[in-house]
Amino acid sequence: MSTFVKIKALKPSLSSSEAKLADFTLSSGAKIRSLSSVELAKQAGVSQSSVVKFAQKLGYKGFPAFKLAVIDDLNLQTKQPEPAHSHITHADPIDLIAQKLLAHQQSILDETHKLNDVKQFEAAIGAIKAAKRILLCAVGGSFTMAQDFALKLQKLGLPAIAQTDELSAASYIATMGKDDLLIAISDSGQSKSVLRVARQARNNNCPLLCLSRYGINPLNEMASINLYNVTGDEPVRHASMLTRISQSYLIDVLFVALTQSNLRWQKRAERANEHMYDIRHS
Repeated sequence: MSTFVKIKALKPSLSSSEAKLADFTLSSGAKIRSLSSVELAKQAGVSQSSVVKFAQKLGYKGFPAFKLAVIDDLNLQTKQPEPAHSHITHADPIDLIAQKLLAHQQSILDETHKLNDVKQFEAAIGAIKAAKRILLCAVGGSFTMAQDFALKLQKLGLPAIAQTDELSAASYIATMGKDDLLIAISDSGQSKSVLRVARQARNNNCPLLCLSRYGINPLNEMASINLYNVTGDEPVRHASMLTRISQSYLIDVLFVALTQSNLRWQKRAERANEHMYDIRHS
């Protein structure tokens, strides 16, 4: 998993000292090649203990492991430079807005890919295959993603439903257990209604697949399986355009992998598409 992507994903939740280290790493990562933890602390304007804690927060045992991961990322960037993009401003003409938004979306997709490894996807696919019933729970903008995922799973003949109403979701999850699956989608991982349903699932020993932003949040901590969406610098505040792109990518990877893993499911998806075509053109 890319160190730089993890740092970007965690930035909103970092302390002031951690934010200084994050900014230094992202802007001057090449300097870290030749720095000790003491020297990095001095250049970033923090204590040495902050450097160690920062490395551990990113999932590394200490500074040496963090430094090696940064070097690996730098080497990868040399081979595959990241696309350049900049902020959209009120003075931008429509063609420039379109170009900048495309660059942002491409960057978000790339970061989402780097943030999730094969084992995470395999665990999610295994849980979906094993589930007798699947409940998808989300609120707000994330609910459109839950609906989309539920419809995709239904095309394969899987028993999936999406619920935005907490009472309906709570009623359904009350009957679910270890052989079922709750898929919770929440960018913040702190939606109160989603968390209440997730707690009920945990109390029933029902597995929980969570799609949320990378880092520590209540939903991630409860999940049996985690997939991480990326939260970018949205062109329009609270529009969640880039978050939706990231969530959609995760859902599409799961759907395509599920479809390709089972010939019977492929035929079901094809048949469902044929029926939908007939209805639209009848």
